[in-house]
Order: sequence, then structure tokens, then C-alpha cells
Amino acid sequence: MVSSQLLQKTLDDIKNITGKNMAILDLDGRFAARTDENFHVDADQVAAFAVTAIEQTKDKNNTYFKVRDEGQDVYVLVVSGNGESDSLVGVMARYQVEIILAAYKEKFDKDNFFKSLLLDNLMLLDIFDRAKRLHIEIEQQRVVYIIRLQKKNQDDAIEIVRSLFINDKDTLCTPLSKNDIVVIKAVGEKEDANALEAVARNIYKVLKNDIKDDPYISYGTVIKDLKDVSKSYREASMTMEVSRIFSGDSHINSYANLGIGRLIYQLPIPLCNMYLREILGEFSIDDFDEETLVTINKFFENSLNVSETSRQLYIHRNTLVYRLDKIQKITGLDLRIFDDAVTFKIALMVSRYMKYVETQEKNKIGGK
Repeated sequence: MVSSQLLQKTLDDIKNITGKNMAILDLDGRFAARTDENFHVDADQVAAFAVTAIEQTKDKNNTYFKVRDEGQDVYVLVVSGNGESDSLVGVMARYQVEIILAAYKEKFDKDNFFKSLLLDNLMLLDIFDRAKRLHIEIEQQRVVYIIRLQKKNQDDAIEIVRSLFINDKDTLCTPLSKNDIVVIKAVGEKEDANALEAVARNIYKVLKNDIKDDPYISYGTVIKDLKDVSKSYREASMTMEVSRIFSGDSHINSYANLGIGRLIYQLPIPLCNMYLREILGEFSIDDFDEETLVTINKFFENSLNVSETSRQLYIHRNTLVYRLDKIQKITGLDLRIFDDAVTFKIALMVSRYMKYVETQEKNKIGGK
């Protein structure tokens, strides 16, 4: 059912125009909204009116109207006064509330439809049938974004995100879990990878500025048919997990740019163990001290450039060469050689992935 806050805002807006006090009550006579806490309505009278067949009635103080949703009585609207002008105000108010109920129901139905679509819970025939009834374009380019909030302010966040697409009737924003918001965005023919990233950056910027959140945003590839929305969602979900493992500092990530991390994420753990044993033997990545790991990562960031790496680390070139020689002595891999560097980079990523899996397993056991 539509929220009491929305009903309250509707009544307040109408009162500001007409000056009339109003209330909306359920069929048992309980208040859902009213413009003045002192506006008295007899609950028993409302309940008695609700079971009659008439749609409008009056007493010496108020005028009463049935509010319907898809032919069913759902509320009673009460307007103070019983004159002709009061009846006119009531008719207009009832019409406005019924429009809101219909719009909310359509939005609710669309939300449920897309949630089922994202989770692959619909058969192909159902997709086409429900899309037609909900007036949703089937052959429309779309891409799925997942916004993972860091703070518990989803209600504010979803309204902010929706406001960004208020003029885009083909884009849907819906909460999917306690911390996740999903945006299924319609994509134009001329929108390229830069445009998709710009959307994510705009969402991130607005949420960071308006509610001081620092969300993670991931998105899949563009799909051309409604039935493939779940594919883009799965890609975005994988991107969210893979980027958190291998690109923890990056808050915006796309499936198209996951690179080798996407492959490692899908490797079975026994194969990961076998690879590390073959490359490092009994040695473990964890055996490196912090200084060595920083050196290795900075060397990779600078595309194996010794001069630039030593400059950024504020160390002499010979000191860097000494550290690289030390790594070669331990692992048998010379990181200045491209093939060895690739082998070691993969070992680093595999090790990080295995730690992630181990942490997830511990969390599952701890949550039981």
C-alpha cells in the first residue's frame, strides 16, 4: 500500500490550495493521514460508512468519500464542511489520491517485475506478457548498475538516485537488498563506454555530496533485449565482488574492464593452491614484508619502469635493484622480465582471491 507520508503530503498540498482540513482513514476508521491533529473524525461513523454501497455522504460537520483502487474500496476521505464547495474539493481530492494509488501500484508492479527479471525468476513467455501489460519496451538497450551503500541511509539514497533519472521514463531505480540499489538504465544508440562511466560517476558524486556516503558502483555490459537484463545484472554483481578483491580502492568499476581478475575469480581453490605451489613452492606471499610488497605493487603500477618506481618510492635506483634481486633469489622470478612479472602478478592476485574466499567462509561460519 502507498506510504502514509505520501498521503500526508498530498493532503497538505491540497489544503494549501483550498484551505480545507482533510483526513484519510482506512476502512476500520484508523487515520492514515490528516492535515490537522485537532481535526476530529468519528471512527465509528467512518467504519459504518465504509460498509455501505454509497460513494459519498455528509453529516453536519463533514463530507465523506470512498476512495477506490481497481474497483475496491481502500480508504475513506473526509473533508471538513458539508457545503457544495466542500463536495467539490472532496471530489478533486479523491481523484488525486486515486491517481497516486494507481501510479504507486504501477510502480510497485514494475519494481517486482524487474526484481524477478534480475534474479532470473521468469519464463520467457511471462517476460513478454508482463512487459506488454506494464508498457515496458522489450527491444531497448539497457545496462544494469549496482550501487552498494556504505551507510544505512537507503531511503534517502534511493530518492536521490531516482531524482537523477526523473526525466527518463525508461530507467528504473529500485532497492534490491539492505545496502544495494539497482539502476536498470535505458541506453541510447550513441552512448559509448565513456557515457556509461559518466553515469556512474554522477551517481557517486551526488550520493557523496548529498548524504555523505562513499558507495561502490559496478555495472555490466549493454544488452539489447529485455530478457537479457539478468545477464547485465550478473555481470555487475561479479564486477562488484571482483573489484572489491583486486581493486579495493576503486569505487567505480565496469565488467568490461575487469581483466584477468574475472578469470581468477572463477578458478576452483584446489587449482589456485596448485598454481601457487608451482610458482612459489613452500614460500607464501604473506612471507614478504610490507616494504617488499609496496615495492612490488609500485613496480607493477609503473609498468616495470625502474627509474620511475625508485623516484615515486623516494629511494635510490640501486636500492630498488637490490630489492628486485632479493625477490628473484627467493622466488626465482625476475620482475624486470615481462613473462616473470606476469607470472608473479597472477600469483599475487590468486593469493588475494584465496584470502577473500577464506574470509567469506569464516564469516559464514561465524554467522551461523
